Amino acid sequence: MSVELGTVTSALVIDQNDKYYSVQKEGITYQLDKTEGEHEIGDAVLGFIYENMKHNKMMTTKLPDVRQGRYGWSTVTMVRKDLGVFVDIGLPDKEIVISLDDLPSEKHLWPKKDDRLLIRLEVDAKDRVWGKLADDSIFQQITNKLSPQSKSWTNQEVKGTVYHAKIVGTYVITDDYFLAFIHESERLEEPRLGQEVTGRVIGIGQNGNLNISLKPLAYTVISEDAQMILALLERQDNHFLPYHDKSNPDDIRSYFGISKAQFKRAVGNLLKNKQIEQVDGGIKLK
Repeated sequence: MSVELGTVTSALVIDQNDKYYSVQKEGITYQLDKTEGEHEIGDAVLGFIYENMKHNKMMTTKLPDVRQGRYGWSTVTMVRKDLGVFVDIGLPDKEIVISLDDLPSEKHLWPKKDDRLLIRLEVDAKDRVWGKLADDSIFQQITNKLSPQSKSWTNQEVKGTVYHAKIVGTYVITDDYFLAFIHESERLEEPRLGQEVTGRVIGIGQNGNLNISLKPLAYTVISEDAQMILALLERQDNHFLPYHDKSNPDDIRSYFGISKAQFKRAVGNLLKNKQIEQVDGGIKLK
């Protein structure tokens, strides 16, 4: 097994041609693209060692975050149900495979193209480089903790990436590097591994993780009257309507076809949902 594959190391420039430098480390020669910088014979160059898709031994000075023994984010480029998923770690001519053995047994929970996965590299006895998913212990090490008494997070919107998909719930790392949990009762469908989700904070667990919900607040499910008012606002050039809670009930019924009480409920619904605002003389689309 080549111990250098998937690592950053220093190698000596021993030769060159029109396109590549030849760099050597412990008797093994690698190609370094000349577009990455100028070097002289005898220079020591620090770079990342890998084997490209054509099985050429390569070095690049553009160091990827993902390496042997080091975790970094990768982007899914292709899914093969018979093999696993291919991910991009930043190499120009090499993608890394995450084996199906390391992915959820339920294939509908597998990542899709452009999803994100936190991985490290591992080299097997045949010098094949595999991506290995970060486990719970890694996420515990790299994330922040919150006090269960913290109140400021309630109802805040957070975005994050699913790193563990289970029947009982979904585990997420937020963009701000907090851990979050979505109970099965707080999701309309089960998110897949690597999927980006947007949720609402509903509490903080005793372990200092966020509890979030993917379900909307009750008031975000707007009524037909509210939908109608929104549609009318959107049709106006200035997105404004000269009606408010002091308007004449007959004027409201004449224009909207609903009672003043219905109008006030619908407007309250939209105000809570931050879809409109009250301005002098009426309501305006946000």
